[in-house]
Amino acid sequence: MSAIKMAVLASAAIVTTGAQADDLLLIDLSVVNQITITATAGVSAATVSGSSFTGVLLADFYAGAGSALTATLDAGDLTTAANASDGSPALFRGGAGSNVGLNIWSYASDGGSDFTAGSLAFTGSATWNIDAAMYADMLAGAGSGDIYAPADTDDDIPSAVVIGTYNVVPAPSAMAVLGLGGLVAGRRRR
Repeated sequence: MSAIKMAVLASAAIVTTGAQADDLLLIDLSVVNQITITATAGVSAATVSGSSFTGVLLADFYAGAGSALTATLDAGDLTTAANASDGSPALFRGGAGSNVGLNIWSYASDGGSDFTAGSLAFTGSATWNIDAAMYADMLAGAGSGDIYAPADTDDDIPSAVVIGTYNVVPAPSAMAVLGLGGLVAGRRRR
């Protein structure tokens, strides 16, 4: 079997085994210096209400301390299923880059952030442009984790509720395998 086929099969195996039934958000980092977050048909594991000013926290999204987040919304209507989108979801990283969680906030036109156990959690998607340092921090982070509500920084986790999980697709490790496959293919052609 060629090295290219092995790389593609390995990356496909990594990507397909990462998804779980309770994934509520899929994070796409396949475009350089860009993050896209898309809602799934996943249902909330808990009933909880808060403010979209606080929002939700993707716990352990980053591998450690890094760059402060600067994200410019390209387009998006990501919001909770219970609250209409205001078309301006935002991203935040607390502690000027020291928090390992990624916060999604300011998404609902009524200011609410409501989840009901057993009901659809999120709708829509959003894409942000980010700088190279932040993109590198995101690639180095976890491939999946818990989503807490209401929470905007890591110190909110003890008082927040897990509503489901997020999953990075393709996982950063799968992108590395694909990159190696492309490197091998490039070398063979020469």
